[in-house]
Amino acid sequence: MLRVLTAGESHGPELIAVMEGLPSGVPISAEGIQADLQRRKLGYGRGSRMKFEQDELTISGGVRHGLSLGSPVALRIGNTEWPKWTEVMNPAPVDLTDMSRGRGAALTRPRPGHADLVGMQKYDFDEARPILERASARETAARVALGAIARAFLAELGIRLVSHTLSIGPVQVPEGSALPTPDDVDALDADPLRCFDAATSALMVAEVDAARKDGDTLGGIVEVLAYGLPPGLGSHVHWDRRLDGRLAQALMSIQAIKGVEVGDGFETTRRRGSAAHDELFEAEDGITRGSDRAGGTEGGMSTGTVLRVRAGMKPIATVPHALRTIDVATGEQATAHHQRSDVCAVPAAGVVAEAMVAIELVNSVLEKFGGDSVGETRRNLNSYLEAIPESLRTAPASEAALIAQEEA
Repeated sequence: MLRVLTAGESHGPELIAVMEGLPSGVPISAEGIQADLQRRKLGYGRGSRMKFEQDELTISGGVRHGLSLGSPVALRIGNTEWPKWTEVMNPAPVDLTDMSRGRGAALTRPRPGHADLVGMQKYDFDEARPILERASARETAARVALGAIARAFLAELGIRLVSHTLSIGPVQVPEGSALPTPDDVDALDADPLRCFDAATSALMVAEVDAARKDGDTLGGIVEVLAYGLPPGLGSHVHWDRRLDGRLAQALMSIQAIKGVEVGDGFETTRRRGSAAHDELFEAEDGITRGSDRAGGTEGGMSTGTVLRVRAGMKPIATVPHALRTIDVATGEQATAHHQRSDVCAVPAAGVVAEAMVAIELVNSVLEKFGGDSVGETRRNLNSYLEAIPESLRTAPASEAALIAQEEA
């Protein structure tokens, strides 16, 4: 089983990321991980922090000559802004009376929508700094770095991922629009909102501009697609082995994500049963489905078709015009602390969601096929697929998609 762990604070010296359980032989390069860290900063509506804060990546363990060793992979992501925060975030004891102003001032006006107030209650702090530093979405840089490694492993098995933006605020990609493939990643990253529909992207840009002018923020929905998955990842036999349940937990763990859908999700609940499920047909290369409403899972297991999961991000809670709150030091009504923030971070959320889906898929692949090396995992996967009786084999996803179009 794969295990991942991250450590570090938003304005601390570095983030630490560890991945244990990765087989040997996975191609890993600092350049590849760094490229994904840059992708995380993409998107129209991002704040100034993305421009001046650089991620200084160091591979500290688990990799030799560009390949994983089978031992834990350890990464360090240095914070170039650390020199400005050495006193505020110093791990050594300090005289708090010397930090009553500027960056060191106590944050006693918790922000609605953040972890500030509840974290202060839970961990017994009288100000929010110790909470917001770890709750910050800055932590997702470590996840994206680990996600790059996870995607490299999956690619060795013919599994490829892509993420894209479906909506920003009220602006949505039209139903039935074409889905991107992994070959479209560069085009998506070049789009201001990482949207695959150019006309919708232009409307999204206008919506972000309007929110910025109003001193407000925006949320939206992102979708992750995984191509090339075998059938049978996950299991129906117990709640904690269901692939869709694990993916939902992984995505809901991302800061500001408030909802997850698999396939058509909540839209399916508004359909009658006769129009809600993916009917089975016989094709030349095996069994195929006439549609993909389930999003590549049935009964908590992958079907072998394209996996499709969506995550909904709430508007950023650090609103520029500042929401009302209570100053816990005085008990008086106040406005919340406002630090640098984005108008919209949905495109970045897509990159983070892609990383989390990749990590969870690696976990499911290793649970199913095992292997201490990539070669062993690949042999086990191929043997499994070859052992499926011809009468039960499913047609390639591309053919299934073609039949679905003909049925429509």
